[in-house]
Amino acid sequence: MGEYLLRLAILLPLVGGLAWASLWLLRRAQIGLPMVRTSQERAVQVIDAVPLGVGSKLAVVRFDDRNLLVAVTRTQITLLSEARPELIDG
Repeated sequence: MGEYLLRLAILLPLVGGLAWASLWLLRRAQIGLPMVRTSQERAVQVIDAVPLGVGSKLAVVRFDDRNLLVAVTRTQITLLSEARPELIDG
């Protein structure tokens, strides 16, 4: 009986930890985050985002030395405006 309780005390936290780690990795892979951090500069950067309601937001995206104002919904992305960064940053 003592051996059974000892195995239970060791294996139960181990199995729970493995389940938690697998769920964490699954969530991280689903949202598209890089699994390994890189110091490389990205071609596209989200500068700011403002939620407008359920499933929609406005976002400022920097791409090719331009700031793009886009409306994002669950089904589409629409370009609203475009400006050079020096016009916005001041």
